[in-house]
Amino acid sequence: MVRHQENQKDISLKIKEARKLFILSCEIVILNFLSILPVTAATEEPVLSVVHSQENANQWTGITDRLEAIGAKYCVIPLNDVRSMADWGDRRVLFLPNVETLTPTQVIALEEWMSKGGRLIASGPIGSLSSPGVRQLLRSLLGGYWGFSLSDTQQIKPAKTKIPGWANQTGLFGKVRGGVVIPNDMGTQSPAVWNSKDNPAAVVTTERSTFMGWRWGTDTASAAELDNAWLKATVDYYFTALAPSNRTKKIAGGSQTCSTTVAAAPREQGSRGAGVQRGSSSPSSPPPKIATAPIPRPLPIVKPPSSQEAIDQLEQAVRLDVAPNSNEPIDTNQAIALQQELENLIGRVESAHLAVLADAANVGETISEQKQFSRHLDNYASLPVKEQQTQLASTKPGGLVIGKEQALAQARVIAKNLPQQIAQKNYALARQQWLLAKTSLWQQFPVDQKLAQPEIRAVWLDRGTIVRAGSKAGLAQIFDRLTQAGINTVFFETVNAGYTIYPSQVAKEQNPLIRGWDPLAEAVKLAHERDMELHAWVWTFAAGNQRHNEILNVNPDYPGPVLAAHPDWANYDNLGNMIPVGQSKPFFDPANPEVRQYLLKLYEEIVTRYKVDGLQLDYIRYPFQDPSAGRSYGYGKAARAQFQRLTGVDPLNISPSQPDLWQKWTTFRTDQVDSFVAQASQQLRQKQPNLILSVAVFPLPEIERIQKIQQNWETWARRGDVDLIVPMTYALDTSRFQRLAQPWIASKQLGVTLLVPGIRLLSLPTIGAFDQLQLVRDLPVSGYALFAAENFNNDLQKLFNSTQGRVQSKTSQPIPHRQPFQTAAIRYTALQREWKFVFQNDQLQRSAQKISDFNNQAEVLRSALNQLATSPSPSKLLVAKASLTRFQSQFRVLMSQELKSNSYQVKVWENRLVTIERLLRYGERRVQLRP
Repeated sequence: MVRHQENQKDISLKIKEARKLFILSCEIVILNFLSILPVTAATEEPVLSVVHSQENANQWTGITDRLEAIGAKYCVIPLNDVRSMADWGDRRVLFLPNVETLTPTQVIALEEWMSKGGRLIASGPIGSLSSPGVRQLLRSLLGGYWGFSLSDTQQIKPAKTKIPGWANQTGLFGKVRGGVVIPNDMGTQSPAVWNSKDNPAAVVTTERSTFMGWRWGTDTASAAELDNAWLKATVDYYFTALAPSNRTKKIAGGSQTCSTTVAAAPREQGSRGAGVQRGSSSPSSPPPKIATAPIPRPLPIVKPPSSQEAIDQLEQAVRLDVAPNSNEPIDTNQAIALQQELENLIGRVESAHLAVLADAANVGETISEQKQFSRHLDNYASLPVKEQQTQLASTKPGGLVIGKEQALAQARVIAKNLPQQIAQKNYALARQQWLLAKTSLWQQFPVDQKLAQPEIRAVWLDRGTIVRAGSKAGLAQIFDRLTQAGINTVFFETVNAGYTIYPSQVAKEQNPLIRGWDPLAEAVKLAHERDMELHAWVWTFAAGNQRHNEILNVNPDYPGPVLAAHPDWANYDNLGNMIPVGQSKPFFDPANPEVRQYLLKLYEEIVTRYKVDGLQLDYIRYPFQDPSAGRSYGYGKAARAQFQRLTGVDPLNISPSQPDLWQKWTTFRTDQVDSFVAQASQQLRQKQPNLILSVAVFPLPEIERIQKIQQNWETWARRGDVDLIVPMTYALDTSRFQRLAQPWIASKQLGVTLLVPGIRLLSLPTIGAFDQLQLVRDLPVSGYALFAAENFNNDLQKLFNSTQGRVQSKTSQPIPHRQPFQTAAIRYTALQREWKFVFQNDQLQRSAQKISDFNNQAEVLRSALNQLATSPSPSKLLVAKASLTRFQSQFRVLMSQELKSNSYQVKVWENRLVTIERLLRYGERRVQLRP
């Protein structure tokens, strides 16, 4: 599982002296880069190539106005025309402003062009909507990647550096609305940072590229003067830092000119004057050698469908991060997404309050609140649209909310009027109202009252947090915090980068960062003393980590202790690399029987020597590949030999252009992973029958997942190999999170295995995290998993303590994967309380007979579930399942009136009944039933 962004190092340094020289050269580069001094002209008049695409077409006027203002001579390259290196032209510097989608063909051509001496300038979330392989290669070329959008305008300021003088270049710094750029660890410098917590990078630069973390050329993002200063400084450096021979030499195969007009552009584009130059130069380092494949890799006949990788995709698919005053057009799909998300958020807020109110004793006050809300909504909705808009436009963020009722009423009106606003092209007003409604609704979540029912509340306790704890006492503080927050399941990082966290008799080496103690033994005791479960979280086929090597101060290319001792166990890509381009981890060859034997022996040691409650398999896959771009993986010694025995063909000699053979090769690799999961499940359950086996997996579409990482976890679920599927549905907005999770929640291919969506806390606002939790509670799932403990801050601690923690409840609730029948009974009782509350307080007219019929059927089901929970048996399970099926089949009829007035809440209730059904099916497999 890719927990942190995998970084590609532009330059590999093998000795300390070389590192020092390189760092010194980087300082010189940045000093030159940021020192704007008048100099003599170069021998060749510089021409900048600017890329035009459909995505920056609406911004083209602003882009060209800025280019004209700095006197840049430029030509235009239509992105759609790029098919090879030659299409990038013979210009030495290329500018990619705000281009989010590139194809594998385009980015590979860009890589080749840069390897010949081309220099790249980029801005905005470049490539963020491209396929995973494209994003990984761009990460290498740019020295970093767009991490996430900032929620508001922030100040760009100089980074702390030993370089003297450059911080005085005030034109480079000011207020900008952009995003955080995550730099690679080496070969990258950050000359400017955001004036926010931890000062994240706003700009990163290497000897070959500069990446600005905002949408350059858009008035809603930054002032023209600041944009001009950055582009001028960057262009100056790249045209003058190159040796004269490089400035004048044409790139092999490149054209002499590039187009000066673009058909789709708003106006004719052409040369805008002489380029500005300066003379202080710094010799460029030779470009790294580009490896060539041992055989040709033609493109496949059918390209696999693209998808956004869950871990890396932090930029929102629905662009809700556009500045509120932006009048950029909103298309139909965006409009529907905006309206739907607002309506769903209204539903989540109401659902959360209903859960609280159903437990409240003062029903009379609640009735009064609802009547007041109804009157307010009617009055507001009856106003003319223009008067509604006037009220909203005059309201500042934070000033809209008088109370929950007003916030909900106004949010409904905004959602209703949104299509009309967009149809009238009032895009800025639509965004302002949408963001205002969202902020107001977030403020209405009942975060000071207990909300949670019995559910899986898991957190990944990462290696870094364990190392920082340093002792049993330090770990105890962590477990105390998690207990107070209501966490009941801990995924404890036990095997990482080939090292164990404990002193092992099987593994080659305990993690060197752990000295003189056994964190796993201590963690098991601490968890059990607090009625928590502890699951050992292990890296399966990932054998090392370059980032961990840096922490240990060892050679970056060190493959980890296991592969260092057994090099024949290693896996390789089709170019012969143990670590694929753009990634940071070597992998084992799953086809190697010695690898499998070693891993199984290691896992047996963990589950027998320590009283862990479960084992979680992570990196249970191959590394990411992109077959359509000729990048594949799995060519270990054992795998090649076995496949050749099966087919008579060395897999290195085939490609996706040979569909039958390629499919066999893909199936062969997928089978290696599938069979290992089955073997691990069987052997470990023989040792520990009550062991809970979980897997951390990617939520990509099945066909793409099999093609790119050979991970077919639906098969593991259907076979019953695993108990919990934990998809890494990581997103910075709730709508994206829902789109990632929904296909698997609704899937019929998981058998009785429970699904536990993952939520990434990194850079996620506290209330945004809570919003995702509330979505999980409204969907038919049994809990969630938080990544990771290192991001579990004090604000989250306070929120979790009040809404689900032990502070208010001293007794432990059942955990669904351990006590499914008890969980089902308690969750159903909470549903009944909500129905009773609605019937008592709803203004809808229902006959006493209908309410009586509903309550009678609901009571039959309650009795059956309680009897099953008290004394499980096959006969009681049969009765409970039959009662639930009858009740579900009639539920919509019984709720027909409520369905008309509040369809979201009815769907939530149906989802919770589905959760109960899944718990019964899971319990049928896991719980020993006595006649």
